[in-house]
Amino acid sequence: MKQELIKRLQKWYSLNCNGDWEHSYGINISTLDNPGWNVEIDLVDTALQSLRYERVEQNTDLDWLVIKVNDQIFKASGDMNKLDKILSIFLN
Repeated sequence: MKQELIKRLQKWYSLNCNGDWEHSYGINISTLDNPGWNVEIDLVDTALQSLRYERVEQNTDLDWLVIKVNDQIFKASGDMNKLDKILSIFLN
């Protein structure tokens, strides 16, 4: 399942690379010191550019997820076990 997520993300990225988009926009996945993950995906000039989304889950200090779209950027942060959930939410 996790391999499929990476392939789907690669396909989404590939579909949006048009000779211009990739020079100004893209996907950033990094780690947080909480510990956790941070994901930012530019939606400008994509089929998702008008997406509106917000989700917050805070179960414990070690089980949390925050997702929102601001200024045409999908922004998600989550605990160290949430990267696959973040990518699933974005791709679905």
